[in-house]
Amino acid sequence: MIRRSALREHAAAGILDIAATVFAEHGEAASMTDIAKAAGVGRATLYRYFPSREALVQALYQTAVGDLFDKIDDADLDAVPVKEALARLTRAAVTMISKYRALAVLDSRMDGLEEVNGRLGPTFQGVFDRGAADGTFRTDLPASTLMSAYVGLLRGIGNLVIQGQMGVEEASAAITAVFLDGARFGTRPQHD
Repeated sequence: MIRRSALREHAAAGILDIAATVFAEHGEAASMTDIAKAAGVGRATLYRYFPSREALVQALYQTAVGDLFDKIDDADLDAVPVKEALARLTRAAVTMISKYRALAVLDSRMDGLEEVNGRLGPTFQGVFDRGAADGTFRTDLPASTLMSAYVGLLRGIGNLVIQGQMGVEEASAAITAVFLDGARFGTRPQHD
């Protein structure tokens, strides 16, 4: 029974991975038939795993959130200097934005959004508080203001990733550099 459950989870994960690509390519016009065809399964099989389009989108959202938290946990933010922690946090967020860009065009009222904000907020706040305390970040502005500026950069450049105008590494580097070093001409990144 355990093996069957593992196979089912593996198949569902594969379908979700393909669904992310199909939604990214076709947006809201993507149908369950499109997803089943791309996944190489029949519609009936797809509906056994995901009884409705909404269930599939919700599962895709939950997978994206899980992937983001796994990447953040793996980044070990507290074990590295603030600049590196910010770079790792940025890379994790941009990777999720890129892989699950389809969620930007789908219904944004997903269950669990409060939970995501509740978990991400303290993670972001921890990095920003640490940066203010150790002198990495300016102290004439509250850490919450700096965090809002960073999130604005992440959203703005994240939109370029969603539109396919920037890749993960390019976008991650741009967000980190502009936030840490500013947008002045001639500013060179100063990394530890």
